[in-house]
Amino acid sequence: MKRMPSRADRPKPRPRYGRLLVAAVTMAAGLTAAATGSAAATGNGPVWGPCAEPSPELVCAKLEVPLDYANPRGPKIEIGLSKLPSPRPDARRGVLLLNPGGQSGSELSFPLRLVSHGLPGSVRESYDLISFDPRGIGASTPVTCDLHGDQDLNIPPSGYAAGPADVLRRAAELREITAQCASSASARRLPHMSVANVARDMDRIRAALGEQRISYFGYSFGTYVGAVYATLFPQRTDRFVLDSVVGPGGMDHTWSSRLGRGVEERFPDFAEWAAARNGTYHLGGTAREVRAKFSELADRLDRTPIGEMDGPAFRYTNFAFLFSDSTFAPLADTWRAIDLTLGGHQPPGEINAPGPADFSGLIHLACNSSRWSRDVPTYQRDVERDRVRYPLFGASGANLWPCAFWPVEPVEAPVRITDHGPSNVLLLSNLRDPGTPLIGAAEMRRALGQRARLVAVDAGGHLAYLADGNACVDDLTTGFLVDGQRPRTDRFCAANGASSEPLSRHQRNIPELRE
Repeated sequence: MKRMPSRADRPKPRPRYGRLLVAAVTMAAGLTAAATGSAAATGNGPVWGPCAEPSPELVCAKLEVPLDYANPRGPKIEIGLSKLPSPRPDARRGVLLLNPGGQSGSELSFPLRLVSHGLPGSVRESYDLISFDPRGIGASTPVTCDLHGDQDLNIPPSGYAAGPADVLRRAAELREITAQCASSASARRLPHMSVANVARDMDRIRAALGEQRISYFGYSFGTYVGAVYATLFPQRTDRFVLDSVVGPGGMDHTWSSRLGRGVEERFPDFAEWAAARNGTYHLGGTAREVRAKFSELADRLDRTPIGEMDGPAFRYTNFAFLFSDSTFAPLADTWRAIDLTLGGHQPPGEINAPGPADFSGLIHLACNSSRWSRDVPTYQRDVERDRVRYPLFGASGANLWPCAFWPVEPVEAPVRITDHGPSNVLLLSNLRDPGTPLIGAAEMRRALGQRARLVAVDAGGHLAYLADGNACVDDLTTGFLVDGQRPRTDRFCAANGASSEPLSRHQRNIPELRE
């Protein structure tokens, strides 16, 4: 999905619970969804026209693709597209497809936001920037699970699972939701909503644009989309950048349960930041005291919620606002307001209340593209384990997803990421990423083999390129996209961004790279 707001532009917490993760991603990037396509496509390629959010530069279109690629003459769906043309056609080398990560709505305005938040002019001139909404999402032909009332499809699960009974309650909720998915107006599309088909849609986009190959830049879940395309269409890849890597298994239970580990690795950054500002926020004078304050507030909210801000909402809010250093201040403000309210020192104010969210499209793609156990006791055991091992958030990540009760068998097995193809992939990962922990990037590096190089950045938060002003990772990535200068070996970027070193010099001190 990242960032790039100034410190003066720190975003405020959002009231919708399930959107907190996407909000954190977009807040970290300074990105919000907006445009939708307004023009059709012909057999000769997209017919570009004005976008729903008018722009003098950005144009939008719809591209028709098969619902089922095994039956290409059968029913069709539409894919929403946008294009920001290179301002220098003489310098243009091709197209750069973009994917900002987990989506619940349209991201067709992403090229404009990426440019406004620091994309170098040399990259801008080298490519037409192409954004697209994956099938089932945003301006593309949608899918639905007909959510109602308090039903939610959060990514990851938002409720804090304290024990086996919580897993059983969530199982009952998800069985109802997945039954709705199977009986909705879009049910016939359900089996064909997969990342493999998104990759095939991307190749249709490539062909419609008249390109022999495409370059690609994907954040977060977009890294898995890019890796699947590179596996299915290796000879049609040019320069691929995968930033904040989900891992070769996609959005599966392994990734979800690792979020607890990611929060544990990231939280010390916030704790040290808050301790250094104890005179302002009064959350503790040391990192240990700040962590103790977290446990105190979470336990008190479990017993005495403030409106809809209960213990699970507090834990989920913390997870989301660890995605960027720029959100530390509003997170600390929230802690302070909760502490004063619970202590009776101020009346309940506007402490953001959680609410349900609808990630139906993304859930369809995840559940049709990765492996999930259908055995509820397995999740109960995982929750009990991670509740102790990762107390800040772990049991939530280990809890059930709708995929455990998915109402159809996927039409094909998950794509196995391989090392077959050209060596043209650059992986980027922060060392302390709560949303896509470093271990996912390490596993993707092994799966891609010599096709890829990994740049590990001594930083916290989600997203690396153009995120925190680290000149090392920014220069390496820009150099690859513009000149094809990819590092010859895996690299390590220091926190100050001064220079890169061989990653091998640091691997012994980074557990994820030894696993």
